[in-house]
Amino acid sequence: MLRCPPFVSTSAPPACCFIRPACPAVSAAATWGRPRFDSSSSAFAGNPLLISLERLAEDGWLPKSALTRYSLPATDRVDYAATTRLREAALRAAFEQFKHAATRKQRDSVAKFRRAQAYWLDDFSLYRAIRDDQGEKPWNRWPRAFRRRSPADLKRAAQSWSDDVEYHVFVQYLFHQQWSALRAFAAKHDVGLLGDVPIFVAYDSADVWAHQRLFQLDADGRPRAVSGCPPDSFSRTGQLWGHPLFDWRAQARDGFAWWVARLRATFELFDAARIDHFLGFYRYWTVPARARTAQGGVYRLSPGRELFAAATKALGPMSIVAEDLGAVVPPARELRDALGFPGMRILQNGFGEDGRYDQPHNYPRTSVAYTGTHDNQTLVGWFRGLSRRRGSDGLTSRERCQRYLDCDERRLRAAAIRALYASPASVVVFPLQDLLGLDDSARMNTPATDTGNWEWRFGKPLPTQVLSAELRGLAETYERIG
Repeated sequence: MLRCPPFVSTSAPPACCFIRPACPAVSAAATWGRPRFDSSSSAFAGNPLLISLERLAEDGWLPKSALTRYSLPATDRVDYAATTRLREAALRAAFEQFKHAATRKQRDSVAKFRRAQAYWLDDFSLYRAIRDDQGEKPWNRWPRAFRRRSPADLKRAAQSWSDDVEYHVFVQYLFHQQWSALRAFAAKHDVGLLGDVPIFVAYDSADVWAHQRLFQLDADGRPRAVSGCPPDSFSRTGQLWGHPLFDWRAQARDGFAWWVARLRATFELFDAARIDHFLGFYRYWTVPARARTAQGGVYRLSPGRELFAAATKALGPMSIVAEDLGAVVPPARELRDALGFPGMRILQNGFGEDGRYDQPHNYPRTSVAYTGTHDNQTLVGWFRGLSRRRGSDGLTSRERCQRYLDCDERRLRAAAIRALYASPASVVVFPLQDLLGLDDSARMNTPATDTGNWEWRFGKPLPTQVLSAELRGLAETYERIG
């Protein structure tokens, strides 16, 4: 079961006041070999776009007068290409300042960070340096010596591009310094951080390049098979995610060391973690690498029990939420329960003819309840699109929702939030869009699409005092706060 931070009451039923950072980790499209702004080049590295330039100016790495040079007009959509160019220029300038003006203490601090994170940072910084030199080409298009990781050639590369390697180390140092400060601030104000761990990683990443034997690749380093999921309510042809699949036998021979390191790094950043596609730890959908859709895939079994046993032995008990949505077979739920991980319940799924499983009064105590996730429509958008077709009970989905929540669209937001607070679920989570009652123009992600996702941003002042009073009142009413 998810263990709440010590500042949260564990009286029944408790609620963890987690913030779930909304940041994409892995692309949801079959694009290995092409750079993407919504793909992550590492399962360990922090995203430079999250580094505060204002904080860099406060710390003396940038002149305050230069901040306007690196800013864009405020909009409700992120322009990743433009933002990345400006952020790169700012961080390069900060690095030049570090090289020429850093104190001995500051240099020692960066060196200490590099030693502590060497197990992933050495490969990542070299991967980024080579990729920069190769014009941002993915690693499968690099010269063979770099693709196949010739030790002698990699040593020469590290020496030749030492300045670029140091730059990427410095950027990660800045990210971790700022994130540590954020986490300390959150803890001081009794807020925990809930992170996301995608089960798969991008093909064009430092992880796959550095650990090719741990993935299902051919002799030239190309995927033999890729990830996806079978046809479902999101897509009639299934979802072709396109990530390289793990070679579970090789992972097991290593004692799942890469996964243990990944989870250790996760809990250095977060108080708890949601593992996306938990079903994949029981079985995964494997699709031939050149397939155009996911329809022709097959299921293979995964060693999830053995993996988490190894992780628990190394790390101790972990606060993990299992994303168990979709067509989850009984053995996957048995694995979830055997590991003691709470699953997820989604309010939006609760009003079809077979929706009782996802209605708040049926949530088990060991569950995490959401109005919707980043993959769903916003609550308002979902309600407006509910089917008006009548079922065998004579009701439409809209009528079932209205009868259950005792509301119309105007009162939907408040009724849905109250229903989750009143449920037995140990943890309740609300996307900001639902807290604010926004429509689908604020939707974060649409599964099985690879454009327009993770771009929404909220630029207006938040009604913080009003929201805080409302949520605190509900938490007190339903005994979710001490």
